[in-house]
Amino acid sequence: MFRPLHRGISGVRISGGSNNFSDSQMIDRTEKEDLDRRGSSDQGSFSMRMPLRVVFPDNNSPSKYGNSENGFSSDSLISNTPRNRHKLTLLLLKLSLALVIVIALFGSFWWTISISTSSRGHISLGYRRLQEQLVSDLWDIGELSLGSSRSKDMEFCPQEFENYVPCFNVSENLESGLSDGHEYDGNCPRGMRQNCLVLPPANYKIPLRWPTGKDVIWLANVKITAQEVLSSGSFTKRMMMLEEEQISFRSASPMFDSVEDYSHQIAEMIGLRNESNLVKSGVRTILDVGCGYGSFGAHLFSKQLLTMCIANYEASGSQVQLTLERGLPAMIGSLTSKQLPYPSLSFDMLHCARCGIDWDQKDGILLIEADRVIKPGGYFVWTSPLTNAQTFLRNKENQKRWNFVRDFAEHLCWELLQQQDETVVWKKTSTKKCYSAQKPGSGPPLCSKGHDVESPYNRPLQSCIGGTQSRRWIPIEQRSSWPSRANLNKNELAIYGLHPEELSEDDVNWKIAVNNYWSLLSPLIFSDHPKRPGDEDPSPPYNMLRNVLDMNAHFGGFNSALLRSKKSVWVMNVVPTSGPNYLPLILDRGFVGVLHDWCEAFPTYPRTYDLVHAEGLLSLETSQQRRCTMLDLFTEIDRILRPEGWVIIRDRAPLIESARALTTLLKWDARVIEMESNSDERLLICQKPFFKRQAN
Repeated sequence: MFRPLHRGISGVRISGGSNNFSDSQMIDRTEKEDLDRRGSSDQGSFSMRMPLRVVFPDNNSPSKYGNSENGFSSDSLISNTPRNRHKLTLLLLKLSLALVIVIALFGSFWWTISISTSSRGHISLGYRRLQEQLVSDLWDIGELSLGSSRSKDMEFCPQEFENYVPCFNVSENLESGLSDGHEYDGNCPRGMRQNCLVLPPANYKIPLRWPTGKDVIWLANVKITAQEVLSSGSFTKRMMMLEEEQISFRSASPMFDSVEDYSHQIAEMIGLRNESNLVKSGVRTILDVGCGYGSFGAHLFSKQLLTMCIANYEASGSQVQLTLERGLPAMIGSLTSKQLPYPSLSFDMLHCARCGIDWDQKDGILLIEADRVIKPGGYFVWTSPLTNAQTFLRNKENQKRWNFVRDFAEHLCWELLQQQDETVVWKKTSTKKCYSAQKPGSGPPLCSKGHDVESPYNRPLQSCIGGTQSRRWIPIEQRSSWPSRANLNKNELAIYGLHPEELSEDDVNWKIAVNNYWSLLSPLIFSDHPKRPGDEDPSPPYNMLRNVLDMNAHFGGFNSALLRSKKSVWVMNVVPTSGPNYLPLILDRGFVGVLHDWCEAFPTYPRTYDLVHAEGLLSLETSQQRRCTMLDLFTEIDRILRPEGWVIIRDRAPLIESARALTTLLKWDARVIEMESNSDERLLICQKPFFKRQAN
């Protein structure tokens, strides 16, 4: 399916068929116009449709020197009069010209059909490729115009950039007057991108492979000190211990017996025997707000539950950074002023264990946002000292706050299942009858169709209940349990205008692609030593990668194929805001993902992904009126990619050629692979080297 190309700067071997064909078309067009001009001046001249009839007349025809069959008179060719000799000379000149044209046409035709088979496939796409090449050239010209600094290798960032997250600067936001939670919001004005490559900290080490890396990480890899580890406050943060250069995560906690006991308690409060039964009850994806260091999600992962951690940006001791370092899903997210970048009805459960969210504040609008992202029949789990009956009975203010949350949850049509110690579990209604049964004005109104959208990117929080008008309103108990959920049924696919055959075909194509990708993820492809005939590269181990970022996820087929092939990975499925929004489909399949504008920094810390994949993203972005350049995009990829991490970009040949040139500036090892099944596409495989920062 793939054929390696040379490793030069251009990187791409483009067949000459497309340009030759355009030249041939121009020659044909010029000749036709010339003949048309001649034909208009002499009606008896050649016909372009049948030129051979004039060039080679029939000598046996009785009408050659007299009347033709159509009754038109023809001049004699054997007359010796001066006038006839003049006409004969003109006719011979015309015949000679016709012969030259026929030979030229025949040569052009023969030249055209001699073009390689791969070039013929470009003919129908010629016009589109010319447009695409023009856009790509303009993109390159725009980047070159940024200055000579872009034409040489990029410099490394200063040490203070080790944990740099563009668009997030709490101290700057506070100085500008932002408060009340707004200081944690991302702010991405133009020119916020760094023009340098972020180096890892001194003593950085490649993370341990999964599953060992889930429980043991290197202290030097994250921005947290030993003192911060020992003084961590929340119960999930206390579930770790410092062992020389490593942080070891354990289940034992002085505040709770263990995470296992805690998750078992939640399952019992729902009415299940244990947490292993959560999948059978329809729970697959969990949004963990303020997740500590991911211990809750780490435990549930063994139960086939996928937990997405979101937490505010932190300059040090980051919850998100440590969770991703453990190989678990996480991203920076602030539940303060804007809607979360997920569609309505996205998760089966929302979990908050001492997450720092004051749910009773802002007139309950944060609870409305929580309700928006929970699927019908899903659960809201809240663990807080505020919910402890023995505590709030002695504190009137706490009792007032608890009463507000309890009453507001009832107006949201949540059923209070149980309350034990500091943990409360609510169940969201599975039907819409509850909303119509409520008294007018007793709770928040339902959103109108115009306010209830599936693309809540950078939208302010809304004070109305969302998701009630969605065709995706399907209770979790009526959905297939995992892993069958990954294959949506006919009725569920019809919501997105898709047929089961389309999803099946997409899965088959990605299965083939993943098999080919995996065989290329080896340093051997960058070796200059030739391989002996018959030798094959060893396939990388199943757990070579853990955190995978798909920058243009489409239907989530890449995610599905990786899981089907038993690769030990999880995938952050990113749906660009510049393209069609299939994120609801991805989430309904039991995967995790997010909406994102790739002209902004991705909400994560540096060095958090092992593999970044992009299929068709460059084509998508070139079709938009971009606010950023291709170099901005690649610099961002370099920031979030771990040392020795991989990049796979699949796109059209001209765009891959432009991208290949940029890899030199980024100091990546790169190689272009020609795809035999589709000559118009190329595959760019890159690996980021491990550049070590010298310790002070």
